[in-house]
Amino acid sequence: MKTVTLEVASREEVTRRALEALRGKKQRARISFATPELLWKVLTAKRWELLKAMAGQGPVTIREVARRIGRDVKAVHGDVHALIDAGLLDKTERNQVVFPFDVIRVEFTLRAA
Repeated sequence: MKTVTLEVASREEVTRRALEALRGKKQRARISFATPELLWKVLTAKRWELLKAMAGQGPVTIREVARRIGRDVKAVHGDVHALIDAGLLDKTERNQVVFPFDVIRVEFTLRAA
């Protein structure tokens, strides 16, 4: 199974891991957000539903995604493009979209102010 971790991480942490990867250290698939607020702004309930429906399914059209989750194509189109812009979905050469993971983990730590 191919797993991605959605996390909150500082720019320094992301840079450190990128440098380690350049030196050959294997890294897990991660998509990082600067703050928990940004993660939840991008990953709304409807977009989370969309990702769950796409996980492990391979490339599909936006119309097919909308059918699977029972939503309007125009609304799904907007959510798909927001997820593409955030780096969560990829667009194929055949104008389909893909979420290339089977499992999604969300990881962050909440500390007292």
